[in-house]
Amino acid sequence: MKKSKAIIVLLCVILLIVGVSYVDLYGTDAEGTGSAADIKLGLDLAGGVSITYQVVGDEDPSATDMKDTIAKLQKRVENYSTEAIVYQEGTDRINIEIPGVKDANAILQELGRPGSLYFISETDSEGNANYSYVQSGYILNKSIDELLENGSIKLVGTDVKEARAVTSQDKLKNTVYAVDLVMTDEGRDKFAEATRNAYEKQETLAIYYDGSFISVPSVNGVFMDGQAQISPMESYEKAENLASTIRIGGLKLELEELHSKVVGAQLGQDAIDTSIKAGAIGFVIVIIFMIAVYFVAGVASALGLSMYVALVVLLLNGFGMTLTLSGVAGIILSIGMAVDANVIIFARIREELATGKTVKSAIKIGFDKALSAIVDGNITTLIAAGVLLLLAPGTIKGFAQTLALGIVLSMFTALVVTKFVLNALYALGIRDAKWYGIGKEPKTINFLSKKGIFFGISIALVAAGFIVMGVNKVNKGDALNYSLEFKGGTATTVTFAENKTLDQINAEVVPLLEKATGSAVQIQTVQDSNEVIFKTNSLNVEQRTALEEMLVEEFHVDKSLITSETISSTISGEMKTDTILAVVIAIACMLIYIRIRFSDIRFGVSSIVALLHDVLVVLAFYAVARVSVGNTFIACMLTIVGYSINATIVIFDRVRENMNIMSRNDDLKDVVNRSITQTLSRSIFTSLTTFVMVAALYILGVTSIRDFALPLMVGIVCGAYSSVCITGGLWYVLRKKFPPKGAK
Repeated sequence: MKKSKAIIVLLCVILLIVGVSYVDLYGTDAEGTGSAADIKLGLDLAGGVSITYQVVGDEDPSATDMKDTIAKLQKRVENYSTEAIVYQEGTDRINIEIPGVKDANAILQELGRPGSLYFISETDSEGNANYSYVQSGYILNKSIDELLENGSIKLVGTDVKEARAVTSQDKLKNTVYAVDLVMTDEGRDKFAEATRNAYEKQETLAIYYDGSFISVPSVNGVFMDGQAQISPMESYEKAENLASTIRIGGLKLELEELHSKVVGAQLGQDAIDTSIKAGAIGFVIVIIFMIAVYFVAGVASALGLSMYVALVVLLLNGFGMTLTLSGVAGIILSIGMAVDANVIIFARIREELATGKTVKSAIKIGFDKALSAIVDGNITTLIAAGVLLLLAPGTIKGFAQTLALGIVLSMFTALVVTKFVLNALYALGIRDAKWYGIGKEPKTINFLSKKGIFFGISIALVAAGFIVMGVNKVNKGDALNYSLEFKGGTATTVTFAENKTLDQINAEVVPLLEKATGSAVQIQTVQDSNEVIFKTNSLNVEQRTALEEMLVEEFHVDKSLITSETISSTISGEMKTDTILAVVIAIACMLIYIRIRFSDIRFGVSSIVALLHDVLVVLAFYAVARVSVGNTFIACMLTIVGYSINATIVIFDRVRENMNIMSRNDDLKDVVNRSITQTLSRSIFTSLTTFVMVAALYILGVTSIRDFALPLMVGIVCGAYSSVCITGGLWYVLRKKFPPKGAK
């Protein structure tokens, strides 16, 4: 690279960082469009709309019907945000909370009245029109009660088993958008009769929902199998909207709005400010560390990491992702993990310099040799993110989106931006090897000689975790300290005599409330009112009374303005099952990829065992420390899974490389020990930088962030331990016990 080109490269990188950072801070126009402030935030950071529905007619709906209705509503509201939640309140009410929305009426208009969908024939048995077309559209000529009585309502929403948007191509290769319908067993016969009646009369069969016609399709045949298609639609979005409306209209229970409100953030601006501050401090420490250790290469990584941070913020907005507090923590964590690729590359460069190669050659060879470890480690984690994105429930999809974005950007900045910058700095005349650091061949540490001790420690830690969970189950009723997201609890609505800010509530009310109830508290303020909703673990009569007395005595609240309702968990059994299934499939896909890339199933098995080891040790920590298991628990565990597998892949990549160059006289044990030793600095430095980022969060963050950061710090230490002390030894044992054909 010529000097002139090097100057252009550096200027372009710096200008791009400055330009993207400017957009992150100020947006693209006076309204701040595209800025960090424009990113969609979750209920914990920005609040949103809270809507309460009540079951119509049925005073005591069954638990099964309520559960089914909640599950279907959850799927519907995820169209607004992956972080939207639906949960039961009392015996016959359902709450919907959608983040980032301020217009409750707009949501209500789109949702309509769930469970009020009808398929109506064009004429009744006497040939009279049930609906007519006027200039403004179709209108209903009779009431729903009349249509039910005369048999013109052929099917209702509960007769629909499935409605989904699809795309296909016609004979001219044009894209066609449509909605596929599948009826229930009971609905199949009704649908056959309805379509036969309409087809013979050459009439339409209208779909009517919550006071308006959503589709009036012609019927071009008799559908005996209960399957049909509505086509063509104007766009996929139109098809998806129609399918979604049919699904919500097909709920087993008909619901009507009881009340709606705009609720404030659960954590407040202070939580955002402290998290950003923690991220900034951690980032500066990491940059200083990289420059101090890697000199010129550290400067290149500083620019690459700065580009990474700027692009993450920009693309979060560009892709319309919803950001929660655990998402903020995940991004800050990913900054630490993004260092990993740089550390791998720079360590390789130093190794090449130690063999006497020139700086130019060392840079090229270093990037080339580091490529496989970086690609394999990141693609393995990306596979997991992809599976979670496809199969996991909404809140996990949000995490998977952020994870996937971080992985792709970290590879781009390390393999492209950092590489260009480093070559540019070299071209500008910084060519002395001392500015890059010359590595020394480390004395090989005999890790495998201690594998029995390492295995014993790990087994003891995991076993201790299960023992503690068993003791907790007997003495406390639950193996872990589940929060109300997992167990449900009590929602207490209080109207104060004067308006209180979230910070005032946290400082003045929450400590007294926690003392009175013995429970952690979640807070939601209600816009344009003095109303505050306190969510706690389930309270008995004595606890509710103590709470009311405290509020009356300390804050002079009118007792009649205090109401309490039992609420269900926001993480349903179905969500738990879907998450577990998605994680299992993700692990299986990672195992397959490792098997293909490393041509040895033992690498994959060892990686997965180490991954499970890390998860179980962190789970044991949750049990021993009684850290609250809430929404961030799943994100924490998934982060540890990604971190653990990435660390292991780096070591196995070196084992694979050394095996390819080993001679007949080399002992396999020496190869493994040498590989672990050669990657030891990477394991320490990456773990250290990641730990620093999370530690800053723990020191400066609010309580919920600390509940996320503390187990993560344990997971980081555990991940470093398992990759260095467990995986190599486990692979060696498997290789000896089950040697491949032809191996010595």
